[in-house]
Amino acid sequence: MRLTVFWERMNEQFGKGYADSVAKDYVIADLGGRTIEQALADGESAKRVWQAVVATFDVPSRLR
Repeated sequence: MRLTVFWERMNEQFGKGYADSVAKDYVIADLGGRTIEQALADGESAKRVWQAVVATFDVPSRLR
């Protein structure tokens, strides 16, 4: 998954402004207790991070 696709899905799921907030502030257990921003900065793939988002939030099947 490309990073641009990841952010498109994040924006569609949460809305533009809230997606940024979720990425900065929400600690996700499946990412080792890191935020989305931290995980991406640490080199986790966008696909892996998106899978953690899907596992944590109620993401509609069309975005999975």
